[in-house]
Amino acid sequence: MPRDETRALLSPAACAAFVTAMPALFVLLWSTGFIGARFVLPHSQPLTFLALRFAITVALFLPLVWLARAPWPARPALAGHAMVAGLLLHGGYLGGVFVAIEWGLPAGIAALIAGLQPLLTAVAAGPLLGERVSARQWLGLGLGLVGVVMVLGDKLAPRAGALFDGFGPEAVAAAAVAVLAITAGTLYQKRYCGGLDPRTGAVFQFGAAMLAMLAAVWVTGEDTTIAWTPGFVFGLVWLVVVLSIGAVTLLMLLIRLGEAARVASLFYLVPPVTALLAWLLFDERLGVLALAGMAVVAVGVLLASGWPRRRRPA
Repeated sequence: MPRDETRALLSPAACAAFVTAMPALFVLLWSTGFIGARFVLPHSQPLTFLALRFAITVALFLPLVWLARAPWPARPALAGHAMVAGLLLHGGYLGGVFVAIEWGLPAGIAALIAGLQPLLTAVAAGPLLGERVSARQWLGLGLGLVGVVMVLGDKLAPRAGALFDGFGPEAVAAAAVAVLAITAGTLYQKRYCGGLDPRTGAVFQFGAAMLAMLAAVWVTGEDTTIAWTPGFVFGLVWLVVVLSIGAVTLLMLLIRLGEAARVASLFYLVPPVTALLAWLLFDERLGVLALAGMAVVAVGVLLASGWPRRRRPA
């Protein structure tokens, strides 16, 4: 929902509280994506699942757009920009992550590779968007990366004397494509999609990503059989409603309201929160090093996001 409509529906205090809570809510929702993948990938091939996920998301957004009378892009070029952003943010990022996990890459290592995104965004934000990254932000970005490595340190340790345990370089390459895609998508969204309504923009973004996944399924000859188990249905509903609608809408609003480098720093919190959720839901190991890494990540994100911010004089 656009910022003006949010203010119209909420009191000033409630609106301010919502804006303040947006980063934490986004991190929590986005972190469940890796958990949701555990429910669906055993029952469907990755590209087939993503095509289905994107199609359902578009089908849900269309009545929301109609009921809210949300404005469509004023210019065809703006719709085209939305489609390019969708191909990067949804098709490239999620496609790379899901394929990497399907090819055996542990979700923790996939999350660690995705943890490079804030640094890549900060490096590119200056020349592409004219944003200045301060020394304090660089320190925060560096601390965030160190903290992510600490959280996932046990998962990175080679086992049985092999660097790749249960996966190959192609899985790492797929994860690398994912992080490059979401970095480019974040910068593209910030630069070209600022005047786009998040709801109608989502129709173009997820529609483009759906077509890309369908084309990828056709080119690769992927098996389109789906086992409609309760676990798969739960994971599908969760990833569509909570991730594709809830978390992605929050991401679009955060990109619109803040600098790209500040928003990207939030992704450092995703691996620690994912590890915490996996510990709560699946009883996965969470040692002292991981807990210390979470603290380091938190400090890094606070520095990189510029908190606490100085109040402007009245």
